[in-house]
Amino acid sequence: MLDQTDMDILKELSKNSRLTMKALGEKVHLTGQAVANRVLKLEEEGVIEAYTISIDWRTQNTIQTFMQLYTRSHHHEPLLSFLDRQEEIKNLFKISGEGCYMAEGHFFSHDELDLFLTELTNYANYKLSIAVKRLIHQ
Repeated sequence: MLDQTDMDILKELSKNSRLTMKALGEKVHLTGQAVANRVLKLEEEGVIEAYTISIDWRTQNTIQTFMQLYTRSHHHEPLLSFLDRQEEIKNLFKISGEGCYMAEGHFFSHDELDLFLTELTNYANYKLSIAVKRLIHQ
């Protein structure tokens, strides 16, 4: 069970995963060694899966898309395998409600998006939404 200090550590690391343990400790009112021990425990328990970067895709002039995917059969592996091979797909979620999956993609041109969607129709139907502006980023 995570306590408030663990939650504070996760919040700070999600803002900047490159913080030194000393700097992180100062932010959560612990020594560097104490916070390092907590971070190690969070890693060992699988709470912290990885340290990554957050790309501001607006700087890359990409078309950010969200696709609700509707499979045609109960055999989803061909679709999942196809999506896993696509560099443009940045996130994939199994969802409840309308659709089976939600995919987030970033494409450098409308032609690239069109080619992707044409191939996607071999595996699933879709509803496409294009992001116009990001309003909140955490």
